[in-house]
Amino acid sequence: MFHFKHFRFTAALLLLSLFAFAATAAAQKSSLSPSDTVREFYKAMREKRFKEAFAMSIYKPAIESLKPQDFDDLKPDFDAMAAAIPETVEINGEQISGDTATVFAKVPSGDDAAAAPEPITLIKVDGQWIIGDKENQEIVKKAGNKFFINARIETHQKEVTTMLQRIRVAELLYSEEHGGVFGDIPTVVATGLLPKDLEGTESTGYRFHVTVGKDAKSYTAGAEPAEYGRTGRLSYFMDQSGIRSGDVAGKPLPTPPRVP
Repeated sequence: MFHFKHFRFTAALLLLSLFAFAATAAAQKSSLSPSDTVREFYKAMREKRFKEAFAMSIYKPAIESLKPQDFDDLKPDFDAMAAAIPETVEINGEQISGDTATVFAKVPSGDDAAAAPEPITLIKVDGQWIIGDKENQEIVKKAGNKFFINARIETHQKEVTTMLQRIRVAELLYSEEHGGVFGDIPTVVATGLLPKDLEGTESTGYRFHVTVGKDAKSYTAGAEPAEYGRTGRLSYFMDQSGIRSGDVAGKPLPTPPRVP
């Protein structure tokens, strides 16, 4: 015979068991050591569980508030991060001082298998260790869902200057091998002096171009963001006098007037 009282008692026990399991799971999560947190972060990143990974760091508010369109736009950048993470991340110890910890992790990449362990800072927030420091945590909070976009823009813009300098060296080598004349980007890329992805914008976020003079004895170079405000803000111009940059809403930077 069915007894309602017995059912209620059994249901109550079941609920208590579920609550106990949930509490145990939460306790286990919060008790992750700094080293375990670093391991789980890299594992989640490598497996492309980006939202879970960034939730274990100071970037949690940035990833959680990111619009779906922005996440899809940034995914190639996240994928590149994941591809750079090896299957094995070696932890060489940790140091804990109050709510701050340092984990020494060896994350080899490419041919740099003998790289020395690098310190990774963690802070404790609400009983859990997260990757990052308090100073940068405030920067992330302030930027909100714009943080990753702004970080990508800053990275691209730093790389533009480096790439323009590389173009200068490549043009010099090309000129020495071709009777003192210079070449445009497709021409120089064809010789192997410049990377082929310079002809597109996917990896750089910028459109690079070289304008050769009528006699091919001179040239200027420039770069503009592929998508203003999302892949870059500054435009660049380079000639013999050096590299200039400025925010002109994604348009080519005006050529400076020639000094007579």
